[in-house]
Amino acid sequence: MRNREADNDCHVTLGDIPQGSRGVVRRLAGGKAFASRLAALGLVKGGRFDVLQNRGQGPVLVLVRDTRIGLGRGEALKILVEELADERDGGA
Repeated sequence: MRNREADNDCHVTLGDIPQGSRGVVRRLAGGKAFASRLAALGLVKGGRFDVLQNRGQGPVLVLVRDTRIGLGRGEALKILVEELADERDGGA
């Protein structure tokens, strides 16, 4: 079951992105304090991340700017993202 905000502009929540995927933050659904906290951690709108761990429940572990960040499931569901195609497949 997807979060009701997950379908906005074809974006999904960070909680929906599988482990091993890459993405870009498109929108934060929390308030100013939430956005400020994420910005302090380096997770900002337009920022890229790698999903290191997402078991479908419990915390989500992401890599942002060479820093591992653990987010609670509720926090992850407030972050709308766009999943990126695997950049390793093009030999770029």
